Amino acid sequence: MTGSTEAPLRSFDPVVSSTDTLLILGSMPGVQSLTAQQYYAHPRNAFWKIIQSFDGGEIETYRQRLQMLERQHIALWDTLKHCERPGSLDSNIASDSVVCNDFNWLLGQYPLIKTVAFNGKASEKWFKKLVLPKLDKPASFSWLSLPSSSPAMATLSQAEKAAEWRRILRCPAVDE
Repeated sequence: MTGSTEAPLRSFDPVVSSTDTLLILGSMPGVQSLTAQQYYAHPRNAFWKIIQSFDGGEIETYRQRLQMLERQHIALWDTLKHCERPGSLDSNIASDSVVCNDFNWLLGQYPLIKTVAFNGKASEKWFKKLVLPKLDKPASFSWLSLPSSSPAMATLSQAEKAAEWRRILRCPAVDE
C-alpha cells in the first residue's frame, strides 16, 4: 500500500438485472457519489443526462434513474473495488492500492451481458491491465471506449459527449 492515512475507497455493488446486455464501467465513484451513495451523483457529471437522451424517461430521483437503466438493459459498475485516492480525480489513484471487482463472477451470473463499455480512460486502463488477463472467455465480448461523463473531462461539452455515446452505443436520440 501507499502508506496513506486515508482509508481505502470502496466502490458500490453493481446495478444489474437478469435482462441486461450492456455493462457500463466507471473507475471509482467520486467524492460526491461516495457521500451520496449513488452512482454519478456530481451535479455536473453528464452520465444521467446522456442516459436520459437514449430514453426520455424521468430522472428526478435516483430510483427513477436506476429504473431507466433497467428499461434500457444497462448494468452499471466500476472496474475498481478498492483504491486510495485523494479527491475525485482518476489521475490521483494510487496504483499500488488498486483492487478490481470480480468480473468473472458478475459475467457468470448475468450471461446476457455481451458488451462492456468504459466510461473514460481510467476504467479501461485498469480493466485491460488487471481484469482482462484473468477474465474467462474475453473473446465473447465487445469492448467499447466512451468519453468520460465526468466534468473533469472538459474537452467535450455535455451535448458532444451524449452524441459520441449515442454513436458508439448505436442509440438513437429520443427526439430523432
